[in-house]
Amino acid sequence: MKRETRGEREKRSERVRDVGERGRNAGERGRDAARDGERRGEREREIESDRERERERERERERERERERERERERERERGRESERERERERERERRQAQVRIGREWRSGRERERERERERERERERERERERERERERENEREREREREREREREREREREEERASRHNTPFPPRHTRSPWST
Repeated sequence: MKRETRGEREKRSERVRDVGERGRNAGERGRDAARDGERRGEREREIESDRERERERERERERERERERERERERERERGRESERERERERERERRQAQVRIGREWRSGRERERERERERERERERERERERERERERENEREREREREREREREREREREEERASRHNTPFPPRHTRSPWST
């Protein structure tokens, strides 16, 4: 037979000890069981009341959650009303801006029309100025023409003078320049 190792011997002695203790413990366990029964009853009642309290707390938490959801829905409705008011204000702002824009466009339309009218007036004024300029030019031209005509007339007069002088062939000046008592 193989010799027991030290480890095996210790294990065996432990098992023997366990068996002896189990025997001793059995009586105590019987007494303990009775006490445990009572304790178990109490314990179960405690557990039950704990469970009841826990269920109550759970119901309370559920009610709290429900109230929170209700508050959230109220806030949501409030936000909805607020956003509706905000949208209304936005629409009002847009309406006012549109009116201002329309007014501005109307005024600027009238202003543009007046500006165009002023521009047309300035154009007409420039046209009248050009017309006056052309008129002055024509007047100057006519004046120059008359001047040339007078010049030609004087030229013809000189020619006639010379013609008369050469016809008489006299050393005297032309007749109308002589005095009646000259010889």
